[in-house]
Amino acid sequence: MKLEKPTVGSAVQSLAKLLPAESRRLLIDPELNDPRPNALILLNGREVSALNGLETSVSDGDEITLIPVSHGG
Repeated sequence: MKLEKPTVGSAVQSLAKLLPAESRRLLIDPELNDPRPNALILLNGREVSALNGLETSVSDGDEITLIPVSHGG
């Protein structure tokens, strides 16, 4: 059985599961089930949209940085 390599998306979803429900909604957009509207996501200092998005593979020692996005109107 081949194990799937972890991705940025699966790592962020795993982190979100550890948060209280209110905090989880701040990280993961509840309508889209996606963290990108609420956070800039970096892998080793590079924005994941410049890589393979949430499908970017993660290896031991990689650093994922979540930077909250401020919305206004």
